[in-house]
Amino acid sequence: MSSVLIVLSGARFWTQQDGSQRPSGFWAEEFTTPYRTLTEAGVRVTIATPGGRVPVADAISVDETQQPYLDGIRHVLESPVRLADVDPADYDAVLIPGGHGPMQDLAVDPDIARILEAMLPDESKTVAALCHGLAAFLPAGDNDGGWLFRGRQLTSFSDVEEEQVGLAANAPWLLETRLRAAGAVHSAGPAFTSYVVVDGNLITGQNPQSAEAAGEALLKALSN
Repeated sequence: MSSVLIVLSGARFWTQQDGSQRPSGFWAEEFTTPYRTLTEAGVRVTIATPGGRVPVADAISVDETQQPYLDGIRHVLESPVRLADVDPADYDAVLIPGGHGPMQDLAVDPDIARILEAMLPDESKTVAALCHGLAAFLPAGDNDGGWLFRGRQLTSFSDVEEEQVGLAANAPWLLETRLRAAGAVHSAGPAFTSYVVVDGNLITGQNPQSAEAAGEALLKALSN
């Protein structure tokens, strides 16, 4: 049986450029859609967060279709393991859903960096992330002292999408811009449409609309 680590943000807010704190968390669809795909296929899934903090879904991502499912797996979400206690050797893949929460905590978390640094260079393992979940890539370094994802093809929530939802102007930084500046080969599809990039053992999805395709790509990678 394959084993996947899903890393969720433990943040409740996203600090804005003006110092205000915008309520945040993980984006429901980006977690529930691949979680359902994986568990229904018999994959063993473990949830981890920084400090083992119980994750919360961004309220604006929870609707009448998401709430019942989240309620049904509440026991899973309320007992995450501590990211610091995770041994990457125990998992075949790691998946990092988005929401703006990862911009607050995972973007500077040494334990997600440690996990990614162990898993990405191992071609038998798969690293996957959705939307703002790619903020978790930023602290990870390679053996040469550079950035782990330098030169890799990937996608994320785009600067255009951030502008269209009205959050770019007060954001402390924009994810696409940061990824490009760090050396990623970033591409994006039309705003708010499904777009997934597979580069070897790296799978990334642009936005919530990409959650289903990204989950299927991860499941396919696990079966190879």
